[in-house]
Amino acid sequence: MAEEAVLVERRGQVAWIRLNRPERLNAFDGPMARAAVKAIEDCSVDSGVIVITGQGRGFCAGGYLATMDNPDPREVRAMYEGSLALLDAIRTSPRPVIAAVNGPAAGGGNELVIACDLAIASTKATFGQTGPRVGSAPVLGGTNIMPIQIGEKRAKELSFLCRRYTAAQALEMGLVNAVVEPEELESTVEEWAAELLALSPRYLEIAKISSNLWWNSARDSFRSGIGMLAQAIASHDMLEGARAFAEKRPPRFAPLFTSPEEN
Repeated sequence: MAEEAVLVERRGQVAWIRLNRPERLNAFDGPMARAAVKAIEDCSVDSGVIVITGQGRGFCAGGYLATMDNPDPREVRAMYEGSLALLDAIRTSPRPVIAAVNGPAAGGGNELVIACDLAIASTKATFGQTGPRVGSAPVLGGTNIMPIQIGEKRAKELSFLCRRYTAAQALEMGLVNAVVEPEELESTVEEWAAELLALSPRYLEIAKISSNLWWNSARDSFRSGIGMLAQAIASHDMLEGARAFAEKRPPRFAPLFTSPEEN
């Protein structure tokens, strides 16, 4: 019997939700995203703080790309919809949600960090978007919410160029709240959670709901972004990006235009 894709551990009033597909750096498909949604909803009922982290050496590598070189449109759409449902569950949970970033947060994993209320990273963590490199685009936070958090020019750098950034760089740009040594990550998160638990849960909820102003304003752009991605399923760029990713080589995207000499 396969292990659960999402594990829940309750430590008093703190619920730790652990993404549990370490063999693929905790990349999620539609069903795994839905399992994470259920875990968040369940923990929101009787926990004061929720923590999301990854099993093994990775935090989250975003959407699961294994079948993207021969995509089933229904599965791809389910992954897109599951991704949005997961990020929405974080934002609509009445409890503060902390990302304990233990390793690489790439693509949708970086957007998971963006969605969380607070983020504490290990020095081993890395951050960045992957969309245009793998035949996609970061429309669920990268292009619309991240500019509010770190500034438009820096957010476009992440979304367009698909570079990797260290935890120290993520802290400097405002993507995370703190960086600690790997062995101190869980204890530091517990300390932050204890601070939150000492505060009024009612007014914390009010503060969280109020701070969702920009997220709520961007909601239409999430839906239109998913619609555009869905129309590009099985496009040349999507297939080439996925194959290049799987084969660990640079992608060879076709140019939009050809010069007269090439005609």
